[in-house]
Amino acid sequence: MNIIDNIKFDNNGLIPAIIQDYKDNTVLMVAFMNKEAVQKTLETGLTHFWSRSRQKLWQKGETSGNIQRVKDIFIDCDTDTLLIKVEQKGPACHTNKRSCFYRRFNSEMQEIEDKELSSDTLKKVFDIIMDRKANPKEGSYVASLFKDGKDKILKKVSEEAGEVLLASKDDKRDAIIYEIADLLFHTLVVMGYHDIAPQEIYDELEKRFNKPHKGQGK
Repeated sequence: MNIIDNIKFDNNGLIPAIIQDYKDNTVLMVAFMNKEAVQKTLETGLTHFWSRSRQKLWQKGETSGNIQRVKDIFIDCDTDTLLIKVEQKGPACHTNKRSCFYRRFNSEMQEIEDKELSSDTLKKVFDIIMDRKANPKEGSYVASLFKDGKDKILKKVSEEAGEVLLASKDDKRDAIIYEIADLLFHTLVVMGYHDIAPQEIYDELEKRFNKPHKGQGK
C-alpha cells in the first residue's frame, strides 16, 4: 500500500497543508496539495503544492529561491490535513514577510513584526537584548551591561551559575527554576555581545543529536 493512499483528499483531490518552521514552530503558510504534489514533496524533500488559481503544480521557491526543505511530515487524526515542518530559506510569504500570517485580525488589520510570530521565547528575549545593544535606553539593565563591557557580563554569568549550583544542592525546585532563568538570560547577553544568535546554538546542538559523546564508542 502506497503511503499516500492513507490521505483523505477532498472532492477536488486536494488536502490542506500547514507549513511550519521546524526550529521555532512559526506557522509560515497554508497551501493545498494534490496527490502529485505530495509525491513530489516526498521524492525531492522540497515542498510542492497545487495552485487552485493557476491549476498547476508548483514548487515553493522555484523562482524566488525561497525553498522549503522538508524536515518532518505529520497528518491529523482525520487524515485530511497535513502539517509539514520545514527549513525555510528566506521569507515564506510573497509579500517578503517571514510568514503569510503577519496581520492581526482586528479592525485595523494591524501588521506585526516577525519576532511576534515565533513561539521561541529565547529568540524573543535575544531580540530584545540585541535591540538594547543597538539602541541603548536610559535605565535599561541590559544596556548597562553592554556599557560596562564583557568582563562585567561574564562576571554575572559566573555569579548566576553559582546560584544555580547552590539552589540545586538545596533541592529547592522553585529556586532552581528561577536561577536557571537568570543564567539563561545572562548567557543570552554573552551571545549578544559576540553577535551569536540562538539559531547558531540550535544548529550546534542538532549536529550533536544522536552522536556518541566524546570518549564513548571506543
